[in-house]
Amino acid sequence: MLISRRRSVAGATALALAALVLTACSEGGAQSRAVTSAPAAVTTPATSTASATASASASASASAAAPTTAPDPTVTAGAPGRWADTKQFMQITDAWISDGRTYLSVRSARKQAATGDIEAWQIIPGRGSYSTVSMATGSRILLSVPLGDNSVPYPYSQAEFVRRMKRQSPTFLEGLGFDLTFDGNGQVTRLQSLYTP
Repeated sequence: MLISRRRSVAGATALALAALVLTACSEGGAQSRAVTSAPAAVTTPATSTASATASASASASASAAAPTTAPDPTVTAGAPGRWADTKQFMQITDAWISDGRTYLSVRSARKQAATGDIEAWQIIPGRGSYSTVSMATGSRILLSVPLGDNSVPYPYSQAEFVRRMKRQSPTFLEGLGFDLTFDGNGQVTRLQSLYTP
């Protein structure tokens, strides 16, 4: 009977130990799976966040590098910005009308009074490149000889000004000078040609 009790205690102990081992293994496996899956769960959002951050950063860089609007034909070499709210003496090599607006190809020049009995000017051509600027809708245009008909400045329309410019040769236009007044947006609001006999 003693042997039988020992066997049953030993069997019960072995059974308890086996159950304990199985429970520990299954809990350890669950913990192991939880630990293994936890980093995956943490890694996935972190990766998504990193991807989103990298994507946002790349998008910000691309939008900073790309122009926000299509290039404006009135802006060449930053001209309107540097001439806004100023009066400039300039040469005009070309004038044209596009979509109802008048555009001028201009560059800075110098003028000096010509000596003689009448007031006239000598034009000293600039050396810089030409820039495109636009004229405001109600711009005032005053022309005198040789582009206008009189020695005194006389008002002309933008269309007539363009027509007269188109009739001239590039060599002729190099000898002309204009006083241009720009508004705060860099548009020409007043144009006056200088009398050059």
